[in-house]
Amino acid sequence: MTTPSPAPTTGGRWLVAAAIVLLAANLRVAVGSIGVVLGSVRDDLAMSATVAGVLTTLPVVCFAVFGVGTAGLVRRAGLHRAAAAVLVLVAAGIVTRSLVDSTVVFLLCSVVALAGAAVGNVILPPLVKAHFPDRIPLVSSMYGASLMAGASLASAATVPLSDALGGWRQGVGAWAVLSVVALVPWLLMLRRDVHGSPEAHDRLPMSVVLRSRLVWAMVLLFAAQSAAAYAQFGWFAEILTDAGISDGSAGALLAVVSAVGIPLTLSLPWLMRLTGDTPYLPWAFAAVTAIGWLGVLVAPATTPWAWAVLLGLGGGAFTWSLTMIARRTRTTAGTAALSVATQGFGYLIAGLGPFGVGALHDATGSWTAPLVCLIGLAAVIAVCGTVVARPVMLEDTLGARRGD
Repeated sequence: MTTPSPAPTTGGRWLVAAAIVLLAANLRVAVGSIGVVLGSVRDDLAMSATVAGVLTTLPVVCFAVFGVGTAGLVRRAGLHRAAAAVLVLVAAGIVTRSLVDSTVVFLLCSVVALAGAAVGNVILPPLVKAHFPDRIPLVSSMYGASLMAGASLASAATVPLSDALGGWRQGVGAWAVLSVVALVPWLLMLRRDVHGSPEAHDRLPMSVVLRSRLVWAMVLLFAAQSAAAYAQFGWFAEILTDAGISDGSAGALLAVVSAVGIPLTLSLPWLMRLTGDTPYLPWAFAAVTAIGWLGVLVAPATTPWAWAVLLGLGGGAFTWSLTMIARRTRTTAGTAALSVATQGFGYLIAGLGPFGVGALHDATGSWTAPLVCLIGLAAVIAVCGTVVARPVMLEDTLGARRGD
């Protein structure tokens, strides 16, 4: 899909690394900044509970739909231009939705911002593969931590910003400044783009890629951890409040889940060197996730901080799976194809997570069935992670079928 750019100088590599980290920091701001002021947004726009439910489901849907279409964009425009376009879309969507008075237009503006984030999700692994083939775990851990930090910062700072600037519109719209700052280094690198004009035999059609067992292991791995993560973001606090924990404490515990993931993500390069091509890491992520949800099921109010920490540790499966996209491919074209398949189809399946948890709760009147299903997702992480951990490259699994 893409051809490698000339090797940058040491200073150039620092610029690219900073640009990648800043890009990642913007990819969850549109999500994290709205949830904490959703009540004010609903009151101001006269938004019904049903529409609010659509709004909370939009991220996963957009990540799936627009993620699948990213391959053609990168092939025509190049990775650097795609990154710049991502930040323009995110900034435009954030600003315009802070100005409108119509619920429908607000949702459409949210789709613009989330479409940008969806493309950004997919281009991060091939960007790392193209510029840092010798530092994939390190740079992947850096942008994974930046993703988490961006989401946490948006959740933590939007309410204080709203109070200081005069309302939720200003508090939400202010995050466009971060996108503008992140855009600067990508504009400087447009003349040295990683651009796609590959020969026919180098291209990896999705119809061929999807025949690989490795690809479907990646898709199901990513889908399982994403479904659990978005169910966690949407329902963890409510499960705890139903168990008698105060709203404030439940919110703080949800923040703990995100905070724990940041240092774990930064330690992944060391952990991956230590474990090599073994399935120990996905097994560990699955185990702590299962124990965390089991604790929430049987004793939610007893030691909720322990369950939050365990679930936060289990969230390391997210960055590990993103890192493996680049580690299980030989070329930037392969990385981009695997990234599109993994995140596009993975997010599409993951959308069942938050929806399914709510539906099961409504159907049974209890959190037992949803939590049992979330424990089951941990088993999927373990099984699929075992396949992904094996030192098999995507291109090798396609064989002669690449020319089909």
